[in-house]
Amino acid sequence: MEDTKGIIMKNKRYLSILLILVSVLATACLIAIMIGPVFIHPVIIVKIWISKVLGGLIQPDWSSIQETIVVGIRTPRVILSVLVGMGLTIAGAAMQGLFRNPMAEPYVLGMSSGAACGAALAIVLGIGKVFGGLCIPAMAFIGATTTIFVVYNIARTEGKLPTETLLLAGIAIGFFLNAVVSFLKLIAPDMVLREVVLWLMGSFSAACWDDVKMVILPILCGIGVLYFLARELNILQLGEETAMHLGVEVEVIKRILLLAASLVTAVAVSVSGIIGFVGLVIPHLVRLIVGPGHHILLPASALCGATFLVLCDTLTRIIVSPQEIPIGIITAAIGAPYFVYLLRRRKKAISWW
Repeated sequence: MEDTKGIIMKNKRYLSILLILVSVLATACLIAIMIGPVFIHPVIIVKIWISKVLGGLIQPDWSSIQETIVVGIRTPRVILSVLVGMGLTIAGAAMQGLFRNPMAEPYVLGMSSGAACGAALAIVLGIGKVFGGLCIPAMAFIGATTTIFVVYNIARTEGKLPTETLLLAGIAIGFFLNAVVSFLKLIAPDMVLREVVLWLMGSFSAACWDDVKMVILPILCGIGVLYFLARELNILQLGEETAMHLGVEVEVIKRILLLAASLVTAVAVSVSGIIGFVGLVIPHLVRLIVGPGHHILLPASALCGATFLVLCDTLTRIIVSPQEIPIGIITAAIGAPYFVYLLRRRKKAISWW
């Protein structure tokens, strides 16, 4: 009876945490839509969206310019930053659980380098101008997924996927692809070079509804797969041998986790550019607050990551307004010092878990 009561209390606590995080995210989204060169009152924003959703039940008392800003410009940008933030963060939390290392993140397997290489090729060779605006995200996605395929096949040994070999293969392929990107920047004309550098720094400035439609399904499906494997992630924290004895198909689960996290990251990077440290910092901070249980850690990390990226994107629009700075600068300014802190902390303790 006491155990049942404890479980109910724990579930209520988890639900309360998630409801608070959802409320914070909704507030951050509203603030992001409000702020910009043209300030939009929150009441006007709510009225516009009620009118859109419910088919004109509210008499318009706003201008067409305000409606265009809210519906056509700021809302898709906010939604895209939410999806990318959720994707990168939950993938980071899953990979930290898989590798049992707080410094693991999706980019460690070379995905960012693969996406950068694909996008740089599209920009430098002018493919985007020939095939349209979605060509660069498509090339970035192809580059990221191809990299994962190569890294996976290099690391696989006799049907198994050793963690150390996987990480080393990712680092090696990442260095090679970074060299390719450097060569492309070297031969690129000045204007093209600027476009490559801006993409590599990450930005949502060109976000549109087409981007949202392109990424929403794969990101949400990937998040669903990762959450479905929360129990297996919890068991893997006990060690692979123990997990095998408890009936977990360790190698199969590792492949599914790796594939889901990689695809979510690849899709996110394809529309946002390289945004570092989100999948590293946020899951670690959330773990300190809610604990290591992945049933609460994964959704809480996703909500916190979405809020963090929405706020960072808002900062990019107001720090040097009316100009924008790449969002990768903001996330690196916050994440890099925290990464150094993790390194120093790891020197004091052999095992973080």
